[in-house]
Amino acid sequence: MSKTQRLAALVAGAVMVFGACTPAATTTPTGTPAATDQMTEPPASGTGPETLSGHITLWHSYGSSGGGAESAEVTALNQILDGIRAANPDLTIDAINVPFSDIFTNFETESGTGGGPDMFIAPNDSLGNEARGGYLLDLTGQIDDVLAASSEVSVGGSKVDGVVYMVPESLKAVAMYYDSANVPTPPTTTDELLTFVQGGGKAGVLTRAYFGWGWYSAFGGKIFNDDSSCAADDNSGVADALAYVGSLNDAGAVVDSNYANINDPFIAGNLDLIFNGNWALGDYRTARAGLAVAPFVSGPGGPGRTMTGVDGWYINAAISAEQQTLAVAVAKLLVSAGSQQIMVDVAGHVPANSSVTSSDALVASFTDAIYAGDPRPQSAAFGQYWGPFDQAWDTVVPDDDTAAGGDPTTAVATACSTMEAAIAAQ
Repeated sequence: MSKTQRLAALVAGAVMVFGACTPAATTTPTGTPAATDQMTEPPASGTGPETLSGHITLWHSYGSSGGGAESAEVTALNQILDGIRAANPDLTIDAINVPFSDIFTNFETESGTGGGPDMFIAPNDSLGNEARGGYLLDLTGQIDDVLAASSEVSVGGSKVDGVVYMVPESLKAVAMYYDSANVPTPPTTTDELLTFVQGGGKAGVLTRAYFGWGWYSAFGGKIFNDDSSCAADDNSGVADALAYVGSLNDAGAVVDSNYANINDPFIAGNLDLIFNGNWALGDYRTARAGLAVAPFVSGPGGPGRTMTGVDGWYINAAISAEQQTLAVAVAKLLVSAGSQQIMVDVAGHVPANSSVTSSDALVASFTDAIYAGDPRPQSAAFGQYWGPFDQAWDTVVPDDDTAAGGDPTTAVATACSTMEAAIAAQ
């Protein structure tokens, strides 16, 4: 769709919504409604004497982190929603779980024709692309109170080219989970991790462009130069990182791009050490009595810095102005201090709100990992990173253990040239 066609579609969608005097039409995505189990005491509404009324449809992907409708994140969200509904009896909220693999593409498809949900929560993986594509509401001046209470990294991660497009909720990054009952002394370096695996240690490693990010810095590599050109083939660091993960696979670690193939065995007790994000903390805490968290390992190039992302609420630019105002008000309730405290206590989130605290040592460990990580870039160039480097990981460390891995140097050079061609074509 051209920019002119897209603008026409958005305007047409808005006119249709205003003419009908009803919320924007929403087709049902692949997914299931969120569970509505009653939880503990709900958060305060924060609406004062006036309450909200109307109808909001929101999407989330909390069922994708493992555990489905019973996951800790879904449980926490339902508790928050129950509180908001109780405090605002004339407000209807439909919460729909959409698989994480589909949420951005489904949203863009539906918003592009004037539909879609009023709002959805997701990490800022595609914030830059969606903001530049015209899918998101410019929130400048509308959530200043939220931003004033949020950490600097949360505020920065909610902006694209200096403009606010997301209501920040929490911070997320990858660290090392391990079962202290079986791993009394966790590895701290890449050499120690390889020795652990060679000695029969049950380790799992997720690959591809997101989970692989922390390995780059551990081997002295990086993806971008300051001018947004590809730096990954300037030295051997990124290729060495891919080769190292391949050596973990050869030594007996479970190395896979499929999230479930690492997440599920850890929950079941078949793996004792994995690298994953704090979105799974609540579920892992329940499954593994000896659960502990340690920093990402360091390598010959220095500490492994994983990608620090910000989760937050995106507001659909295609809905009516009235619905946008209501969605912003609901988003503020969803990220209030009371709501974020529930996400911290139940799901192990690291809050965007600086006033929300946790005494949980595991949450504290992830907080350290988050602030030691690389903030997720929001440049136009970064939007072209994912596909080429997913392919590089798949080439060097294929999921099929019977397939021979490709040459890391060649795979990285191909990814660089592919990415730079896509950047030039923007």
